[in-house]
Amino acid sequence: MLRKTWFAGIAAALICCRLFCASASGQASVLAAKNAATADTSRSQEDMSTIDLSRTHLIPAKPIDSETDHAPTFTRHLVRVSWRPLDPIDLYIITPNGVARPPVVLYLYSYPSDADRFMNDRYCAELTRHGCAAVGFVSALTGSRYRFRPMKEWFVSELQESLISSTHDVQLIINYLETRKDVDAGKVAMFGQGSGGTIAILAASVDARIKAIDLLNPWGDWKHWTAASALIPERERTQLTGAAFLGGVADLDPVRILGALTHPKIRLRQVTEDPYTPVPCQEAVASALPRGAVRERFARNTDLRNAIAGGRLFAWTAEQLKLQTATR
Repeated sequence: MLRKTWFAGIAAALICCRLFCASASGQASVLAAKNAATADTSRSQEDMSTIDLSRTHLIPAKPIDSETDHAPTFTRHLVRVSWRPLDPIDLYIITPNGVARPPVVLYLYSYPSDADRFMNDRYCAELTRHGCAAVGFVSALTGSRYRFRPMKEWFVSELQESLISSTHDVQLIINYLETRKDVDAGKVAMFGQGSGGTIAILAASVDARIKAIDLLNPWGDWKHWTAASALIPERERTQLTGAAFLGGVADLDPVRILGALTHPKIRLRQVTEDPYTPVPCQEAVASALPRGAVRERFARNTDLRNAIAGGRLFAWTAEQLKLQTATR
């Protein structure tokens, strides 16, 4: 189940995200302080020049399993993980009841979406109906993770940081899942929408544990995306189309990366009327797909909603993981 509208009101959500999330809630502040005190941050170092985690040394704090909800068809755990000072990440780990060590699908929606959908019982039932566990979270500088920053700094203005740190997060989240006994982190897929789709592509390019990526309108083709995307305020467009900014994200462009992906199965879904991902950028990303990738196009959001009704959005990743199991 997705929201009734994909893009309506997103500008308002962006403003709320940047204003409201700058200050943490009382509970989040307490847990963040607890994690910061637990982690040995003096030895933590993050290489922000590469998405490859092998050159980064981030030390995870002890996870905090703060809440468990039991439903007729699934169990939902809220677990707080942390490997940076004052930047805890809430993981919503949703497992199907009656399935021992199910494969895992990571879900990352686009900036500025928060993680509230993972508290919706109907949505969680759809996520797990095909026998896979679901792990939901948000990217850097998004939702509850946007804090302690000047208001002029946001996900896109700091795009290099946002993409690199979030790609590191994906790899570290899989590391954590490997320590759990209730999921099979040897079989992992990832669903990503918008910026989440871009991060899924980046993560799959450096982490062979990701067996399939399901992409919905991923951002990319930065030169043209920054020039035309409706997400970017006009007052910031000149800076974000400049050579210095584009040079910092050039190596993080899906148009450069997709063609070299050989190990994951890839499905790309694109909606023409998405104002945040201009059609020329969609075509540039599609043209970079490697041989064997699946592309599906929809003119309108209603066409997409009709195609994914009844939980069909989540069936493809489950099928890819089942095929992975059959060939092992």
